Amino acid sequence: MSRALTHRAGPTTAYDPQEPPMPYVCHVLGLAALTLLAAAPSAAAGDAWSVVPATGGTDGRPYIYAEGESGTVLEDAVSVLNPGGTPLTVRLRGADDPERVRSGPVGTGAWIGFARTTGGHRRAASAVSVTVPARTRADVPFTVRVPPGTTPGDHPGAIVAEAGGRSTAVRVRLRVGGPTLSALTVEHVSVGGGRISYELVNRGNTVLAPSLAVHVDGLFGPLLDRPARTLPLVLPPGRRVTLSEPWRGTPALDAVQVRLTVTAAGGARDSASASARFVPWGAVAGTGGALAAAGAGLVVRRRGRGPRDGDAAPWRPWRPWRRGCRPPGGDAGEPPRTEAELTGAVK
Repeated sequence: MSRALTHRAGPTTAYDPQEPPMPYVCHVLGLAALTLLAAAPSAAAGDAWSVVPATGGTDGRPYIYAEGESGTVLEDAVSVLNPGGTPLTVRLRGADDPERVRSGPVGTGAWIGFARTTGGHRRAASAVSVTVPARTRADVPFTVRVPPGTTPGDHPGAIVAEAGGRSTAVRVRLRVGGPTLSALTVEHVSVGGGRISYELVNRGNTVLAPSLAVHVDGLFGPLLDRPARTLPLVLPPGRRVTLSEPWRGTPALDAVQVRLTVTAAGGARDSASASARFVPWGAVAGTGGALAAAGAGLVVRRRGRGPRDGDAAPWRPWRPWRRGCRPPGGDAGEPPRTEAELTGAVK
C-alpha cells in the first residue's frame, strides 16, 4: 500500500527590463533567494524520511506491541515514508535494543525476519533493502518467530532503518506468555564530586520504569530528602545501568549516611546505603603546618638564647677520662678518691 504526499512549490517573481540596473540586480538577488527558499523544502524533505509502525487507519502507534506464547510466529509491518522528490533506498534489519542498534542481535532482534524474494522464491531474511518512490509510503511486513522454551516476560527489540548515512528505529515490545517477575536491585552506591553514583539491575523478566528516592543523614540530622520520582529510562530484563544524582551543597565537615530506595511496577523494590566523610583537608593541612612552624620556632629560640642569671647549671657526670686521664678506681661518674682512702688510712 502506498500513499502520495503533496508538495507545494514556492512563489515566483517576474523581471521588468525597463527598470534601471540597480533594481535589476536587486530583482536577480531576490529571485535567487526565492529559488533557494523554494528548493529548501525539497532538500529538507529528502533528509526527512522516516519509519513508523504501519497502521490500518489514521491513528499512529508509538511502537509495535506483539504478544504470544513461545514457539509462535507473530506478524506486523512498518511504513517507510519518503517525502522527497527522488526515490529512496532504505535498509531494514532487526536489533535487540533501540539503544544498542549497532551490536549484533542475539535475542529479539534475531527473531525478526523480512520477506525477500531470491531466485523466484520468497524467503525470510534478517535484513532487506526497500526502494521507496518519491513522495510515497511503503509498507514492509515482518515476522517475529518466538523460539520454543523462551522465558516468559518482556523481550524488547527494534527494527532499524538506514539510508543516506542516517539511521532511525521503531521499538518492538514483545511479551511472551507465562508467569512474570518484576525485580530489581540498586548496587555500588558511592558519594564524591558532588554526586551520588549507583547502579540499577533488572533482575526480573519484565521491562521496568524505576523510581528513585534519596535520603541523606548527617551527624546532626537529615541533610537531603528527595521523594520518589520516576527516572527517565526504561530498564529491560537483565540490563545493568550506571546512574548518578547531583548533590549540591555538600557539607564541609560531616560524616553522612546515604540511602537510595528504588521501586517499580509489579512490586519491585530495593534499597542500598553508603557512608562518606567530608573533611576540609586544605584547612587541616594549613592548621597543621602553622602549628609545626610555631613549634619549630620555639625550639630554635630556646636553643639560641644563653643561660640567664639565676638559671641552675645542668648536672653533668664527672668524666675526666675524656681529657686523657682516668681516675684510679671508681666507676664512671663517681668523684675521685684520695690517696688516704685508697690505702685505707682513712675510712
